[in-house]
Amino acid sequence: MPKTSSASQQYSAGTTKDTLTSKLWRQRYLIIMSMPFVVWVLAFNYLPLFGWVIAFQDFKLKRSLLESFTGAPFVGLKHFGLLWQDFLAHGRFYFALRNTLAMSVLALVFGFLMPVLFALMLNELRSIYFKRFTQTISYLPHFISWVVAAGMISTMLSTEGPVNDLFLMLGFTSGRIPFLADGKLFWIIITIAEIWKELGWEAIIFLAAMTGVDPGLYESAAIDGAGRLRRIWNITLPCIMPVIIVILIMNVGWLISIGFEKQYLLGSDITRDYSEVLDVYVLKYGIGQSRYSFGTAIGVFKSLVSIVLVLCANFMARRAGQESIV
Repeated sequence: MPKTSSASQQYSAGTTKDTLTSKLWRQRYLIIMSMPFVVWVLAFNYLPLFGWVIAFQDFKLKRSLLESFTGAPFVGLKHFGLLWQDFLAHGRFYFALRNTLAMSVLALVFGFLMPVLFALMLNELRSIYFKRFTQTISYLPHFISWVVAAGMISTMLSTEGPVNDLFLMLGFTSGRIPFLADGKLFWIIITIAEIWKELGWEAIIFLAAMTGVDPGLYESAAIDGAGRLRRIWNITLPCIMPVIIVILIMNVGWLISIGFEKQYLLGSDITRDYSEVLDVYVLKYGIGQSRYSFGTAIGVFKSLVSIVLVLCANFMARRAGQESIV
């Protein structure tokens, strides 16, 4: 009997090994197809991490890139110290960091909440044709580049544009408002522009999650007398809450990486105290002045802060008993 058991275990182990090998062989085409994307991720996401060493050097471009790396003197945390001094002195880095956080928080609160509400409203539409039409119209702006979108927004918000004409016609204002020349309005304009451009696109994933909700739950709730709002609150939202939490955690990780296209295109010297974000700051005072080590130090700072934010958001989600990404 022991011999039979041992032979059975060896056979089982051999079968498992053969099954894994055969499974990899059967999926060889999928593996081959995925290899370009793996190479792309390694080349553009992980390989550039070796460039972080520039943040700890006085890097100067020379004839050879290898000579530039090896010949640059090591200066430790010098460039991080310059950032800290500029922040304490309320210099350009202070304003860039403040603007980045302010616009990121506004985008996180309203730019994340609006797609969820929009998806809930679309899900409640009775007419399937009107639902598809509305969804198509809403996510078309996502495919417009920010260069074109910035031109449209500038035309709409100019002193002779249709927004000023509408406000004058309705009596909201007594004169024309230079929207893009008022720094105090810049954060609001950027937030509204971001919502307009990405509302429909970001709502797609929430609509996809709603399709997985069991229709029997809605039928049971309707029999019990629950209205539409009650069904949304007690059925739809709890069912898609894991997706909402995961997307929220990922968005928190991008809190300090708001980008620079819309701020760079819609901002100006008049509004730079409110429009200049970290990426624009790097472009002007890092790459623009050939201070590559200084610009890299800001990139390292952003990456470390993003990692900390993701870990904190993930920890809080787990403590609250919600879905997490780790």
